Amino acid sequence: MSTNLEKQFDKNKYKLPSHIAVIMDGNGRWAKKKGAQRIFGHQNAVKAVRDISEGCAEMGIPYLTLYAFSTENWARPKAEVDGLMSLLVSTIRSEIDTLIENGIELNAIGNIESLPKECQGELQEAIQATKGNTKLKLTLALSYSGRWEIIQAVKNIAEKVKAGEMNVDSINEETFKMELSTHDLPDPELLIRTSGEMRISNFLLWQLAYTELYVTDVLWPDFRKKHLIQALESFSKRERRFGKISEQVKLEE
Repeated sequence: MSTNLEKQFDKNKYKLPSHIAVIMDGNGRWAKKKGAQRIFGHQNAVKAVRDISEGCAEMGIPYLTLYAFSTENWARPKAEVDGLMSLLVSTIRSEIDTLIENGIELNAIGNIESLPKECQGELQEAIQATKGNTKLKLTLALSYSGRWEIIQAVKNIAEKVKAGEMNVDSINEETFKMELSTHDLPDPELLIRTSGEMRISNFLLWQLAYTELYVTDVLWPDFRKKHLIQALESFSKRERRFGKISEQVKLEE
C-alpha cells in the first residue's frame, strides 16, 4: 500500500477521527459537465471510493461509512436505478481482492432485503470474504435512511416490551443504540459531504448528533486523498465541546 498520504499529512501531529461518514454527492452533475449520462458519473465514483478507503486504512482511521444508496433513491428514473444496481454488483465482485489486500472489512446497513437478489448475493459473499480484516471497517449504507432505521429500532423495542423481554423504564440511549444497524460502530466524529450541498439527507440521523460537519464543493468522482487531507486538517482544528464550555474541555485534556 502506498504511503503517499502519510507523507502529505503527519497523522501524529493531529487528532484524527476514529469514524468518518461520507455523503457521496455530485455524480450526476459531474457526468452532466462532461456531456454524459448520469450513470457515467456513478461509474467514475468508484475510483473515489477506492482512493478514500485506502486513504483511511493508511492513516489508521478504523471506520468509514459511505452513503451509497438511500431509500429515496428508488424514486429515480428506472434506467438509472437499474444501472446503479448493475454497477453495485460488478464493483463488489471486482473489488474483493483489493479489499482483502488492504485489510478492509466490508459491512452493510440498510434495508438490504429490498436490493435485487444478485446484489444481495454479491454483497454477502464480499462480507464473508473480508471478514476478520482489521485495518478498516468499510460500511456501505444501501437502501438506507435515518428515519427508516429509527422506526425499525422503535418497532424492535416495542416487540421486546410486548414479549416481556424489556421493561419500559430500562429504555435509554444505550438500549436504543443497540437496536440500530450501527450498534457495533462508534458514532461518526466527522461527516464529509461533497458537491457543496448543505444538508444531511436523512443519513444517520441519530448517530450524527455531535458529529463535526465538513462540506466541500468538490464533486464526489473528483474526491481524492488530497481532499481527505483537507477534511482531516479542518477536523483537527475543531474544539469538540459536547455541550460544555472551552475551559472545561481544556481541563479534561
